Amino acid sequence: MQPPAAAAPAATAAAPLGVFPKDSRPLPCLLLTSLLLLLLLHLLSSSPAPTPPPPPHRAPFPPATAAAVSSAGPAPPTLAFLLTGSAGDADRLLRLLLATYHPRNLYLLLLDRAASAADRARLVRQARTGPGRDNVHVVGDPGFANPRGASALAATLHGAALLLRVGNGWDWFVHLDAADYPLVTPDDLLHVLSYLPKDLNFIQHTSYIGWKESRQIRPIIVDPGLYLSSRNDIFYGTQKCDLPNAYKLFTGSSSVMLSRKFIEYCIIGMDNLPRTLLMYYTNMPLPQTKYFQTVVCNSPEFNRTVVNHDLHYSTWESSSKNEPRLLTIADVDNMTESGAAFGTRFPKDDPVLDHIDGEILHRLPGEPVTGGWCIGVGDDSPCAVSGNPDVLRPGPAATKLAKFLAQKLSYRSFYSQQCVWD
Repeated sequence: MQPPAAAAPAATAAAPLGVFPKDSRPLPCLLLTSLLLLLLLHLLSSSPAPTPPPPPHRAPFPPATAAAVSSAGPAPPTLAFLLTGSAGDADRLLRLLLATYHPRNLYLLLLDRAASAADRARLVRQARTGPGRDNVHVVGDPGFANPRGASALAATLHGAALLLRVGNGWDWFVHLDAADYPLVTPDDLLHVLSYLPKDLNFIQHTSYIGWKESRQIRPIIVDPGLYLSSRNDIFYGTQKCDLPNAYKLFTGSSSVMLSRKFIEYCIIGMDNLPRTLLMYYTNMPLPQTKYFQTVVCNSPEFNRTVVNHDLHYSTWESSSKNEPRLLTIADVDNMTESGAAFGTRFPKDDPVLDHIDGEILHRLPGEPVTGGWCIGVGDDSPCAVSGNPDVLRPGPAATKLAKFLAQKLSYRSFYSQQCVWD
């Protein structure tokens, strides 16, 4: 472990009582980010009457025009997607793959052991069908992933470790569940993220524990999915654990978008904090809603890189405290105006997904979302012919996402909501 900098004690003493001590070095980077986002908004808003991307059956832009689009901004990032599901989710994962697919990205699909071997084999065949699908991988021998226990967190860390191994150049780790779905095209997302520093971590978090202390923190549980080859539900112990005083607990959403540097810190880093917290959370309910939040906010190296949002649109009802309510067609207007990149949770095969495919993503059934990399002409499937993956064609949703991120990265919003001790 590296010794702390000499100026650290002074910085700690000067920090407000309600805020975790942090390093101030990322401020110039944050200001640069705000300027770049403002420039992006100006470029998008100054173009005459932006029109939505053409539907997949239309021919894409000619190569000369596409080349101009690719040179208009920074190089696009590369995202490493972990798409997870359980029994009956094979078709949902395939649909989610097609809705998020871009040849620049890396994809790992994980159906846990509750799914049948036949479903997993079918997912492998269908996921890798199509040109240029060498960037799609499927976990062949997964364990159980109980969403209420530590086995779900173990599955996420397992997927992140595999993505570190199979891909060397990706910038962000994105974890999506089978019940999630994108609200922007892959070109929209990559275009906007190309203007951001690659060390940002998008994690919704809070240190306010409240009712969760008695129901989700102090109870001691055992998750048989960690050690049994058959599926069994978690069971509770009779004793309660004490709250720690060596670090501050944070909780939030299980949906995260994490920098590669932070993932490496959690998986292979020399600091023992990630492993200590992993041991602490192993026998706690819903650890996947607490682990990354607590690690990032207790790490001086990363607690200034947190954006307090998971880029998901969700709504909650007072009667449901553990997970958001299901989204329906009635939520479409609020979803599209929110500026979020993804929505959660969607019912399986609900008409709202067809609406998103047709009106927002312009995606045909069984086809990926058409982007600048699709150069097929006179074909029902333009993406059957792959072009330059650096060519992006952002649509109107990119403007909303850029405005949303510009607000989250404003000085007041960014620091006032970052790893605050309530």
